Amino acid sequence: MERGGGRIYFRRRVPDALRPMIGRREIWRSLGTDSLTVAKRRALRVAAEVEHEFEVARSRAGLLADPVMLEGFAERALGAAAPVVVETEAQTGITLGDLYDAYMCDPTRNWSPTTRMAYQTTKRIVLAILGKDTPVRSLTRSQCREMIEVLRWQSRNASKLFPKLSPVEIAERAKAEGRADLINAANINTYLNKLGGVLNWAVKEEMLDRNPAQGLRVPDPTARRDKRLPFSPRQLRTIFSAPLYTGCRDDGHGYATPGSERPKNARFWIPLLAMFGGLRLNEACQLDVADIRRIEEVDCFVITERSDDDQTDKRLKTSASERIVPIHATLYDLGFMDFVRRKQRSGETKLFREIGMGATGYRSSTFSAWFRRFVAKAGADSKKTCFHSFRHGFRDALREARIDRDIALALGGWTTAGGSASVSDAYGSGYRIATLKEAIDRVSYLDLDLSHLR
Repeated sequence: MERGGGRIYFRRRVPDALRPMIGRREIWRSLGTDSLTVAKRRALRVAAEVEHEFEVARSRAGLLADPVMLEGFAERALGAAAPVVVETEAQTGITLGDLYDAYMCDPTRNWSPTTRMAYQTTKRIVLAILGKDTPVRSLTRSQCREMIEVLRWQSRNASKLFPKLSPVEIAERAKAEGRADLINAANINTYLNKLGGVLNWAVKEEMLDRNPAQGLRVPDPTARRDKRLPFSPRQLRTIFSAPLYTGCRDDGHGYATPGSERPKNARFWIPLLAMFGGLRLNEACQLDVADIRRIEEVDCFVITERSDDDQTDKRLKTSASERIVPIHATLYDLGFMDFVRRKQRSGETKLFREIGMGATGYRSSTFSAWFRRFVAKAGADSKKTCFHSFRHGFRDALREARIDRDIALALGGWTTAGGSASVSDAYGSGYRIATLKEAIDRVSYLDLDLSHLR
């Protein structure tokens, strides 16, 4: 038996000799319940029916059949014009909704909360367009192309703007009104990629013979490197001249109001850690105090999912993300190690404990929402910049400093092109901390004076 969503299914492999007659590699039957106790009882009857259908197929193919198994459902077998299993599976089979349920409940997948949420979002819109009761085997490539056309006319935040309309109705309305606030090509390709993953899984599990959406995508007019830009020198000067960095009312709601307070907490430090350490937002937000360590006489960030107290609330983007990053000289000058030592003396576990866990399972989600408001209030926002722009700027600063590419990749936790490592990457033990320290201290930003932060 297999559990998928709110249902339990009977699953039986079709014997090799019967596959030409049955036309399937597996039989899936819904047991019509989410109760394991009830499902176990019903599975006995369904199993008997399926075995009877196999015997009917054997008999009609001239193979040796068990007469006892044929007698059990003789009346039903004689009245059928063709093997029951062929009729039932050809007409219904596993539906698109059932397939999604089975895929989402696959125990072999260790998804992060954001990945699961992305698949849930895709599931909702795909089922709304193609229909949750649509048999998977009936899906055609033309249907998938029609889905793309519906997606092309979806408004941004459509669920909030038109909560009572279906995606098809939203598309028709957008066309009629000539709306321009539509989702971009990257969003559409994300939906197609996620759907393709589900259908590829169905092919591997022998529920589907081919993936009708394979290779489908829409051209993206925006080059990948132009989707997000580094902050300009003007934006950086504006950000670090905001009241939070020059004197604000408080570190709460008064962060954008000029005042006498100079708080040095998460909001102060995290942008600087991204600028001078190349840390991703969530990497910085989830730091433990114990992740600041002295290694080979150099203070470093240890970017890892592991915690000394066996907590499991830290996540990394890729395996290459786990790394050691020496602390930049500028962070020393601004008093970062004094901040760390205060945390150590107070016995705190989290470096930035004021950052709570977001609904997505990442601490970064709450900080990201605040940072968008902060940049807007400071007058430094633009369409192609966000917190991740600090990472873009860090990479450019490494280039400007003529840092060896392999060292740059090691400091930033970037994978090689295509996300795969070369054979040579498996040799050796990496760079000495002194080498990484010398490289990162060469990172600088032209026309940016941070002396007022000391």
